[in-house]
Amino acid sequence: MKIDVEHYTQEELEEEGVFDWPIWERDEEKFDWFYDQTELCYILEGEVTITTEFESVSIKAGDFVTFPKGLECVWDIQSAIKKHYSFE
Repeated sequence: MKIDVEHYTQEELEEEGVFDWPIWERDEEKFDWFYDQTELCYILEGEVTITTEFESVSIKAGDFVTFPKGLECVWDIQSAIKKHYSFE
């Protein structure tokens, strides 16, 4: 299971309707997380390292991220996160 990080243009984000998605915010913290469905998100602010059994991925403002269903990971937020998100 792999975390996919991409960079979309403003136009691509608007076409996907990203800016109409709900917003989630979290301060600096470290916690375990499990995805029971696929999540798409666009990072508006902050920086976080996501660690799984197989990889460690740093994401930051401007990244478009796909977390696959079934993923178990640890979120380590270095700088308060603000993101738009949607579940598939």
